[in-house]
Amino acid sequence: MIHLIGIKGTGMASLACILADLDYNVQGSDLSRHFFTEEPLIERGIEIFEFDPLNIKDDMTVIIGNAFHDGFPEVKAALDNSKVKCYRYHNFLGELMQNYQSISVAGSHGKTTTTTMLSTMLNEDSPCGYLIGDGTGALSKESLRFVVESCEFRRHFLSYFPDYAIITNAELDHVDYFKSVEDYHYAYEEFALNIKNKIALYGDDAETKALNIASEKAIYYGEEDFNDVQALSIKQSSSRIEFDVLVYKEPFGSFNLPLVGKHMLANALACITIGYLLGLSAKTMQDGLSKFKGAKRRFVIEEIGDNVFIDDYAHHSTEVNMTIQAAKTRYPDKKIVAVFKPHRASRLVRFLDAYINALRQADFSGVCEFTSIDDFDDGTELSVAYLTEKIPGCQVFHETEADVAYLASLAPAVFLFMSSKDIYDFATAVKRELGLIE
Repeated sequence: MIHLIGIKGTGMASLACILADLDYNVQGSDLSRHFFTEEPLIERGIEIFEFDPLNIKDDMTVIIGNAFHDGFPEVKAALDNSKVKCYRYHNFLGELMQNYQSISVAGSHGKTTTTTMLSTMLNEDSPCGYLIGDGTGALSKESLRFVVESCEFRRHFLSYFPDYAIITNAELDHVDYFKSVEDYHYAYEEFALNIKNKIALYGDDAETKALNIASEKAIYYGEEDFNDVQALSIKQSSSRIEFDVLVYKEPFGSFNLPLVGKHMLANALACITIGYLLGLSAKTMQDGLSKFKGAKRRFVIEEIGDNVFIDDYAHHSTEVNMTIQAAKTRYPDKKIVAVFKPHRASRLVRFLDAYINALRQADFSGVCEFTSIDDFDDGTELSVAYLTEKIPGCQVFHETEADVAYLASLAPAVFLFMSSKDIYDFATAVKRELGLIE
């Protein structure tokens, strides 16, 4: 029996799905409240218990989620039992990756979307497994390739030794752990040493371009002329993007994809670069990318009458900015109501001005209070009221019935809910208040 502590975590839920698909006996533990990641677990009949040291039995293999310290009671019970084999999530995953041709997708932003997009594209060529940070994962005995979202948090991605990798960008994040840009960049440079073949890097991102990566390993993609894989003749509408691709200055192919926004073009180029390295044709890539339907909680659109609800995982200031910009591009004639729930006070403090500038772009914005157990872990404290005071008309939300009624009074609008935490319940309450759902 494989037992996962923190099975509803985004990566852990994905791993549990994979192990169940490979016919292992899988169970796990977590909080009793609902998380969006648990539906695939329920579909597979994976049993979920509330946290309890008594969950740990002799002869189990226990995988410990990275959010849990060694002193957490259930973790301690596993570590103290000599008849239990224990792994941290990233260590177990690193070993599993060695059984396949593996591709890691790393970067400060865009990992989940790019991993989803890449696995969809590669599956057009041959069976491809994936582990995505939205709670989904799949891997079969027929899978030849394995695409893995690979997070830099606490340098966990150094446990992976993939054949290929993507670095979407390298803007400082996880400032509760990384204390400088130099340290953050060095983590990516360490990661690059683990890659067996080539690394696709977003050349238009100055932080990524500044990484010290061996030239024989690096292949750059982007719109600028110096990139090895370059997009040009770009035409963007409110629902699609068209562009041509040069590889080492030679024509490679033309693409017409159902994507919106410059960041989505960059994600597609990352996938095309890996496809080129793996020998896929432009047609195979076009056909595969055309089947991309998005990732969970990544700009998920629900149009209900005159209202639009968008759910997005954006939690870094750059992601919040890109998400609001994408909403304005998609719905240029509609009022944009942006609701943001931050995660970790240290991140909000470090990028305060950028959050302010991003949220100012909406017609109305509101910020929810901190509610996560680790928001103040490193001792940083900040009231979200300080943020809202800098933005005209911005509200502090406690996710009360009064807050729900206030948001509903702004309809019709594009309601944009952004957070890495459980903001989707707040959105559901607004829909119910408007009579759009029961």
